[in-house]
Amino acid sequence: MNRVRGGTVVIKFGGNAMVDAGLKRAFARDVVELWRTGLRPVVVHGGGPQISAMLALLGLESRFEAGLRVTTPEAMDVVRMVLSGRVQRELVGHINEHGPFAVGMTGEDAHTMTAVRRPAWVDGRPVDIGLVGDVVDVNPRMVRTLLEQGHIPVVSPVARGEDGQAYNVNADLAASALAVALGAERLVMLTDVEGLYANWPHSTEVIEHLTADALDGLLPGLASGMLPKMEGCLRAVRGGVGKAHVLDGRVPHAVLRGALGETGPGTTVVPGSDPARRSSGRTG
Repeated sequence: MNRVRGGTVVIKFGGNAMVDAGLKRAFARDVVELWRTGLRPVVVHGGGPQISAMLALLGLESRFEAGLRVTTPEAMDVVRMVLSGRVQRELVGHINEHGPFAVGMTGEDAHTMTAVRRPAWVDGRPVDIGLVGDVVDVNPRMVRTLLEQGHIPVVSPVARGEDGQAYNVNADLAASALAVALGAERLVMLTDVEGLYANWPHSTEVIEHLTADALDGLLPGLASGMLPKMEGCLRAVRGGVGKAHVLDGRVPHAVLRGALGETGPGTTVVPGSDPARRSSGRTG
């Protein structure tokens, strides 16, 4: 606790916890508890299920390539509306049930995140996935100001291009970029599986501890859903973040354990090149 007190922890909120009312409220309580213990939490949220539901309601296709949503201009309008107009407002509201803590913003605000168009790679070839961005620059001034004023920033992963175009950024990669720019002590990714499986789908063994170099070697063979999360963890620890955790958001108080560095189920990525240590897990 003393090692991280006063430090910044970036938390990516996603998975089934985002659509379960009880889990959303529990997450909000845990984030406020982190703030009360002296940490400075920053939340970056996803919104995949809500975006898919709205696209279906509007008769628009949901399609993914290499784990990233194909984002047409029409889909981009829906992404912005759902992320900053619905998901973010709900999460800010849950946190603020405990006091005037949370302030919502997007990566577009104050040019906090600048992105360029990102292709997906499938079978070694680039695939056009539309208005999907990769963060190339982060200006953390606005986020730091909110933290210094005692607030909890809640950030939607929409970034601005130098051409003025808005881009849909994968929330895992947005959280990673922000963690690096803030010099965060930890990056915590909440999802709906137990961690990184050693040999999915043939094994339910979870890798508990993984170095950056070992993870780099595993990335090309990862399943598409886990790929952005682990890529985000790798970028974070190579960018100076002390540790990155992928944790099951369905487990009570997972965010508290991850932020405070307590032992718990999930995968922890650290800098270095030591061999991974593995332990058994259950199907997520």
